[in-house]
Amino acid sequence: MALWGTIVNGAAIIIGGFLGMLLPRISENMKSTVMQGLGLAITVLGMTMAFQTKGIVAVIMSIVVGGILGEWMRIEARLTLLGDWLQAKLSKPSAAHELGKSSISEGFVTCTLIYCIGAMAILGPLDGGLRHNHDILYTKSLLDGFLSIIFASTLGIGVVFSAVSVFILQGTIALLATVIAMAFSQASLDAMIVQITAVGGVLVIGVGLNILQIKKINVANMLPALVIAAAAVPIQQLLTDWFSR
Repeated sequence: MALWGTIVNGAAIIIGGFLGMLLPRISENMKSTVMQGLGLAITVLGMTMAFQTKGIVAVIMSIVVGGILGEWMRIEARLTLLGDWLQAKLSKPSAAHELGKSSISEGFVTCTLIYCIGAMAILGPLDGGLRHNHDILYTKSLLDGFLSIIFASTLGIGVVFSAVSVFILQGTIALLATVIAMAFSQASLDAMIVQITAVGGVLVIGVGLNILQIKKINVANMLPALVIAAAAVPIQQLLTDWFSR
């Protein structure tokens, strides 16, 4: 169950990649319309997640503190640098380019960076591992599948291989989340899931706004808010037990 969303995501990338190599080029207007629709759907998904909590103050505090930590650690900038470094290292001109053909490594690296470096790639498997809810990854699968069609039409078969990277990264996060879930009581786990889901919903809204190009939001810099939201529950419980003595 924990890996199901990741499996669907990988399958969507593979199917989209093969379709992209078979279908003719997609018009810019169609690309724009589909991406706008996905952006709206992702925003609505984030709202439904965020509205699950009654502790809005805790959600706000998690976002604020997590955002401060993320900015201090420069997560978004470091991820961008990582992507640029990998692109420079693995997508050097090859013999294939000299022959006028698309490099497999270019498609693989480009799509790996797009599919793996993002908030949904963290939030989706985390939600799948903690509460076996794969809505985020289902939505991400639609987005990645459509992008695979576009990329594969120009970058070729390398796009399909990026599904391996997605499975390894998201599968690892989902399994780790499952292990973490086993370390807490059901009551504490339920409370943590509610807060993580709500904070994650706010971040997913940010992803949707980015896709819609309404406002550039540094969602990656807010990822520490998920840790803050999870840690706040046992800390609050400890303080409650302490003062009740």
